Amino acid sequence: MKISVILAHPYNESFNHAIASKVTQTLKGNGHFIYFHDLYGERFEPVITPEELISDKSEDPLIIQHWKEIKETDGIIIIHPNWWGQPPAILKGWIDRVLRENIAYTFPEGDNGGGLPIGLLKAKIGLVFNTSNTPKEREENVFGDPLHRIWKDCIFDFCGITKFDRKMFRVIAGSADRERKKWLNEVVDMVNKYFPKKIL
Repeated sequence: MKISVILAHPYNESFNHAIASKVTQTLKGNGHFIYFHDLYGERFEPVITPEELISDKSEDPLIIQHWKEIKETDGIIIIHPNWWGQPPAILKGWIDRVLRENIAYTFPEGDNGGGLPIGLLKAKIGLVFNTSNTPKEREENVFGDPLHRIWKDCIFDFCGITKFDRKMFRVIAGSADRERKKWLNEVVDMVNKYFPKKIL
């Protein structure tokens, strides 16, 4: 299988980077092909241009590469921190510029965009790994776990991804190495569950 792995965290020594490393190692060990993008590392430009917005065309070779890959991939894994109950701005820009109409979704003929979308992505499995410093009870009871709604309902379901799972690791600040190793084992288990070793 071809798997797209998208990382959005600016600090190379972050736990998000450790998650991404464990994800890619596990996928490779299971015999899968990986499209890996560290959005900060590749200096992804998140701001969509007016021309790109109205034409659904781009002259940015990196965007064209992302479009090609996202249409070919069999699964998507997103890794990012919880910032203000949202993905980092660079990842929001990736959503805006890459998951475009006629790339990731469309509408029935004659629909001006106000109806129900038709997902176009080949990928049917979407996994999200998040980190947070907000305790679970406060996140769910006060904020309503907005990241779950964003990824499951507003993005993946919109694009036709029918299997969704997400894991939040918290509280990151002050977490011990022992706890982080346990979390990374959970990452491996989740990747193995949805993208197991290829049987030759």
